[in-house]
Amino acid sequence: MSLEFEVGDHVFLRVTTTVGIEKALKLRKLTPRFIGPYQITRKIRHATYEIALPPHLANLHNVFHVSQLRKYVTDPTHILEEDDVQVREDLTIGVGPVRILDSQVMQLRGKEIRIVKVLWDETTQEMTWEMEDLMRKSYPHLFTGKFSFLRTKNLR
Repeated sequence: MSLEFEVGDHVFLRVTTTVGIEKALKLRKLTPRFIGPYQITRKIRHATYEIALPPHLANLHNVFHVSQLRKYVTDPTHILEEDDVQVREDLTIGVGPVRILDSQVMQLRGKEIRIVKVLWDETTQEMTWEMEDLMRKSYPHLFTGKFSFLRTKNLR
């Protein structure tokens, strides 16, 4: 059974997250997978729809395949607060680190590995430990100051 919509229906639009560090992408459970709801303004073909997008998404083409849409059931008590989400033309949302919270030098098989604790989202307090050299390559602006909180920890 294929999914079909009518003109005037409201739908959510699928988006995906992109981030330089894959580990952080796997842990981003609270990032939006769908944005909206947006109203369908016309049916182009049996599986293609034109939707009304807000001005901050004007860079997107407003025609989407049914696989990128999810039905929204209208509820008069449902009030949505619009997030200022910047969606790229390839329907991805850029996710970047907020700041470095901590740093450690870990001993692993006789090698020193520098890792940093990265805050990814201030509202959810989502943070992960990442390898410092990878973070320096991807986000050099986070390393303008020196760390005063270096610690050494041994792994066995």
